[in-house]
Amino acid sequence: MKWQDVLGLLDRRALFDASMLLAGPDSPSEVRRQLSRWSASGKLIQLRRGLYTLAPPFARTSPGVLAIAARIRKPSYVSLQSALAYHGAIPESTPAVTSVTTGRPGRFETPLGDFLYRHLAPALFWGYRAVEVGEDRAYVAVPEKALLDLFYLTPGTLAASFVQELRLAPDAMDSRRLQQYAKRSAKPKLIHAAALTARILGEEGKGKEVV
Repeated sequence: MKWQDVLGLLDRRALFDASMLLAGPDSPSEVRRQLSRWSASGKLIQLRRGLYTLAPPFARTSPGVLAIAARIRKPSYVSLQSALAYHGAIPESTPAVTSVTTGRPGRFETPLGDFLYRHLAPALFWGYRAVEVGEDRAYVAVPEKALLDLFYLTPGTLAASFVQELRLAPDAMDSRRLQQYAKRSAKPKLIHAAALTARILGEEGKGKEVV
C-alpha cells in the first residue's frame, strides 16, 4: 500500500479507523506495519489503537476535540465541565475533554489533547445532542444534563457553595428543564441539587446571595 493510495482512499478526511485500510488487498500485518511507519515518520497521528488522523499538511482540516472524544470511546458523550464550557454555562475552559460512557472509565493522552472518560449508569445515558464537526459528528450533553452528570459523579452531599463556585451563567441554564431532568433520573440527590441550583440562579438573578 502506497501513501498516495491511502490519501486517495481517505479523501484527506480528518479521522479514520484502521479497519478502512484492512479491507484492502494488502495483508493485515502489512497494513499495520505501514501504519506504524507512517506514524513514526509524522505522516499520521495515532490517537488510540486503531484510530488515526492525518498529520499536517496532508489533512485538509484538523479534527476537532469533540469529534476525537466521540471516536476514542463509544458509546460516549461530552459532559460535565467540558460540556458546560462548550455551552458558555461556566466561564473556564477545561484542560481535558471530559465525557461520560457506559463502558469502562479511562484517560487518553494524545498529541491533540487529553480525553477523560467517566462511567455513567446506563439508565442515565441520555440528555445529549449530536453536533456536526466538519465531516465528523460529536455528541454533547445539553447544559442541564451536563450539570446533573457533574452532580451525580461528585461524591457526597452537594452544598450551595459547590454550585456557587461553578459560577453558572443563568442565561445558559433552564432551571425548569434542570428540575424536570432531575425528576426523570429518580435520584433524590439530583432532585435536591437541581432545586438548590434553581434557587441559587433565581436569587443571583435578583442580586441576592444564597447561604
